[in-house]
Amino acid sequence: MMLNNHEIRSRVHRYYWEENINCAMATLKNLAESFGVTLHPQLIDAALGMHGAGEYRAQCGLVEGTLLFIGIFGRLNQLPDEEIVTLCRSFAEAFENHFSSLQCRILRPQGFAPDNSHHICEGLTCRANDFSIQFIAQKIPLK
Repeated sequence: MMLNNHEIRSRVHRYYWEENINCAMATLKNLAESFGVTLHPQLIDAALGMHGAGEYRAQCGLVEGTLLFIGIFGRLNQLPDEEIVTLCRSFAEAFENHFSSLQCRILRPQGFAPDNSHHICEGLTCRANDFSIQFIAQKIPLK
């Protein structure tokens, strides 16, 4: 069951404000929910510092979470490694074309200042999660 815009917004809001998790973790959870995938708790743990590379403002966690999920979902659907790598590259290119960057420092120009909410990217997260769901649904044939 792919999540619709309302469901994505509701989940992202809960993940950010009630569970206080980052964009990569929220993305992984929304993608898993959309495609019926159970995530191992260690994967969520591994995504702990993937919000701009631990607030360094490097690659965006919305991208990193999706790339991780493409690997998981590609394997579950028995795609060859080369095809998964190609899909990751295609996703990065499509994301950059759509959102103008892959970097947190550009997507979140105000950074992680103490007076900025850590969840300032809530709207962007919703749009990016929808984008990721649509990309995966179009590109990965279900087995």
